[in-house]
Amino acid sequence: MKIRESGMPSLETWEKFFNPKKLLATLGLDNQINDVAEFGCGYGTFTIPAAKIIKRKIYTFDIESDMIRLTRKEAKKQGLTNVEAIQRDFMADGSGLKDESMDYVMLFNILHLENPKVLLGEAQRILKKAGKLGIMHWNYDSKTPRGPSMDIRPKPEQCIQWAQSAGFHKPIQYDLKPYHFGIVLEKEDAK
Repeated sequence: MKIRESGMPSLETWEKFFNPKKLLATLGLDNQINDVAEFGCGYGTFTIPAAKIIKRKIYTFDIESDMIRLTRKEAKKQGLTNVEAIQRDFMADGSGLKDESMDYVMLFNILHLENPKVLLGEAQRILKKAGKLGIMHWNYDSKTPRGPSMDIRPKPEQCIQWAQSAGFHKPIQYDLKPYHFGIVLEKEDAK
C-alpha cells in the first residue's frame, strides 16, 4: 500500500533541503549504533550517510523499485557493503525483521501516511529495549518549499502522541531549521 503522495521532487532539488550528516548527528545516530531500520529510503539521502556512521547494517525499505535501485546503486558506488535496500510494502507486510533486532529506527518525512500507528507499532516491535526512534518531518508551515499538503502534514505534538501510544517515551524535540522538526524517543521497557 503506497503511502499518501507528497510530491517527491528530483534528486538534485531534494538534496538541497538537507544536511544529512548534521541531521543524523542531531538525532542521535552515531558510531555506537549497530543496526538501523529506515522506512521509506527515497533516494538514499539518509541511508548512505547512516551506513557510513553505524557499526553494522542498515535495512532500508521502500515500495518504489526505482528508489531501491537508486539507493543500491549509490551504496555500490561508494563501496558500502552494509546497506540492505529492500523493496517491500512495509505498511501491509511489516519489515520482516526479527523482534527486538534493531538499535535505531528512522522515520523521516513519512508520518503523513494514513495510519502512522501501524508504522510506529512496527518500529516498536523491531527495536531492542531502550532502542531509539528518530522522527523527522517537514514543519507544520505552509511556507516550506516542499512537503505534504497541510491537511495531512503532522505536527510535532501529534508525532509524540502517536509514538507514546505505541510504547515510546522520553521525547526530545529538535528544531531542524529551516524546514524540519525532529524528535528522538526511546522504546519503553516492558513491565
